[in-house]
Amino acid sequence: FPSPIFLGIGQMAVTIMILYVSKLNKLIHFPDFDKKIPVKLFPLPLLYVGNHISGLSSTSKLSLPMFTVLRKFTIPLTLLLETIILGKQYSLSIIVSVSTIVLGAFIAAGSDLAFNLEGYIFVFLNDIFTAANGVYTKQKMDPKELGKYGVLFYNACFMIIPTLIISVSTGDLQQATEFNEWKNVLFIIQFLLSCFLGFLLMYSTVLCSFYNSALTTAVVGAIKNVSIAYIGMLVGGDYIFSMLNFVGLNICMAGGLRYSFLTLSGQLNPKQPVDEENIPQALK
Repeated sequence: FPSPIFLGIGQMAVTIMILYVSKLNKLIHFPDFDKKIPVKLFPLPLLYVGNHISGLSSTSKLSLPMFTVLRKFTIPLTLLLETIILGKQYSLSIIVSVSTIVLGAFIAAGSDLAFNLEGYIFVFLNDIFTAANGVYTKQKMDPKELGKYGVLFYNACFMIIPTLIISVSTGDLQQATEFNEWKNVLFIIQFLLSCFLGFLLMYSTVLCSFYNSALTTAVVGAIKNVSIAYIGMLVGGDYIFSMLNFVGLNICMAGGLRYSFLTLSGQLNPKQPVDEENIPQALK
């Protein structure tokens, strides 16, 4: 499918529909629209759409293993932004674990035999947008303000039209409408499933950030990519093996696993927020 921006629009539309229907049926709660909401949300919508488009675009330019390695740079960027914006402090052990992940990424990327400059640019932009999006999402998810559902809903609402304009102006929409598989029922099912899973991924990420730190969310994403990286070597067909690249991948994974161990053993203990959005009104 040649149109990543159009797929992003589909994911935004599904997000709006699911959350709005859930709100109507009183399954979830988020504030009704008022003129203060854009101010409260800024700059999240811009980071959200930048993250969305650069992520979908970079996936098609790189092999899966290299994509997952270069996405590791999100982690030190998140650590830096949390320190600057949220004033958080991390132990030396955490910083060493993050540095190990970055070292492995440098080794693997430096020996990438399928170098693609455009792909690298997209994925580094995606790292920056992801880190900033994670930190600002954590900052703006106060249940007394927008809450996690409000952040998701209004992000998608504010950016679906600008993203559609981008899709039209870049020819992305035309490519999507001219795609010859729209009469294929299997393709339509897969497209709709991709839209739903895009919503599920965004919701899961926001939920993880709500209960943990933005840094933990970034590292959890990196650990999730362990299976993707190794499966991509066997299944993707676009991975070119080299010893340095393979060693770099494994250093990345070791640093990520070490971080997870430190988190689980209690060296990183973010305060658990009360999920006021799921408390019945009677108890409030």
